[in-house]
Amino acid sequence: MQKFSIRLIASLLLLLHSTANIAADFDRARPERLGMSSDRLERLDAVLKSYVDNDQLAGQVIIVLRKGRIAYSSANGMQDIAAGIPMRNDTIFRIASQTKAIVSTGIMILHERGALDISHPLERYIPEWENMQVAVSNDNGGYSLEPSRSPITLRNLLTHTGGMSYGSGPAADKWEEAGFQGWYFADRNEPVGDTIARMASLPLDEHPGERWIYGYNTDILGAVIEKASGMDLNSFLKQEIFEPLGMIDTHFYLPEEKKGRLATVYRPKASGGIEARHETNGMQSQGMYDNGPRVSFSGGAGLLSTASDYAKFLQMTLNGGQFNGERLLSPKTIELMTTNHLGDIPFRSGTGFGLGFSVVTDLGKRGSLGSVGEYGWGGAYHSTYWVDPQEELVVVYLTQIIPATGLDDYAKLRSGIYQAIVD
Repeated sequence: MQKFSIRLIASLLLLLHSTANIAADFDRARPERLGMSSDRLERLDAVLKSYVDNDQLAGQVIIVLRKGRIAYSSANGMQDIAAGIPMRNDTIFRIASQTKAIVSTGIMILHERGALDISHPLERYIPEWENMQVAVSNDNGGYSLEPSRSPITLRNLLTHTGGMSYGSGPAADKWEEAGFQGWYFADRNEPVGDTIARMASLPLDEHPGERWIYGYNTDILGAVIEKASGMDLNSFLKQEIFEPLGMIDTHFYLPEEKKGRLATVYRPKASGGIEARHETNGMQSQGMYDNGPRVSFSGGAGLLSTASDYAKFLQMTLNGGQFNGERLLSPKTIELMTTNHLGDIPFRSGTGFGLGFSVVTDLGKRGSLGSVGEYGWGGAYHSTYWVDPQEELVVVYLTQIIPATGLDDYAKLRSGIYQAIVD
């Protein structure tokens, strides 16, 4: 009984410390003062906790900002079930593809300074990407190669129309042979610039600018940042984004003193429930973010962060490029980033893609609660975020499960937030 009491007190102290950390970053207000209903947010709270209670997720951290203040935040469940570590608001997560928006912002910082231009061809910064070949499938199950109809531009990469996937296109055999399949870079023992230069020898999946394909686009942009800035990607992001915004817990690799705050990755069990992934290397594993080579900085999927840190980044975009007196970008640049650039290129129903974010273009066609102009994305470990400028809303939702089969928490999260808006 005494041990239980000590453990309970320790958990409460951790929770108070964690809540204090978020409060130090953003002011908290009673939801009614922000046009949201406390009673209705309790519905959301109960729904989110049910995924933990039903053994579908180990835990979650969520933060909802409205008008720049905290309307709702919660840390549910466990950071590590076996170790008995509760989830906290300052738990660190693998945010995977949520890295893309941050690196895209880095590109736009350099664009504003004239260090590069997003209309420029990629080969201007990384010459190996000149005169690319495109693999075209044929009727025999193989493919032929033809010259690219146009060069890859930086804007192509920002909009995922650069022509490359994650190595799964018609020439997948060549990409596999070269060691380029999947988004995981943490185990690579070479600088990302060297990796991207080698990648240029492989055929594209499509002609640049003609189709939206999810792939290595933003990892390539990370290498462009290094070329244009003369800094490694980690140092550039730290100097230009993380430090100005106070993102003190956002890293490519964990500092030694923060290893105890990294959430464990889980997976569904065939018999129901979840279990920890015990692998230490690879995309769908605990990864090498704490004990890997610490050499390769993946602009497409490499960062670790907290809900509070990522909310600071998103609030900066909602504020038109500034946060807490620090301006990273101009309002017009944010406007360009959050505008659909795809034109007639097919994407998701009611949704287009800007410079680093998906963008809602038709609410009825998308068919879920939100607003036209809303932008966001997510990560492979089942994290998501969005910004709704019409509602002055920022949402960050972090979990660590892969694959996230059979889960409908994203839809419930969205419904729970919007049904709580009453003004």
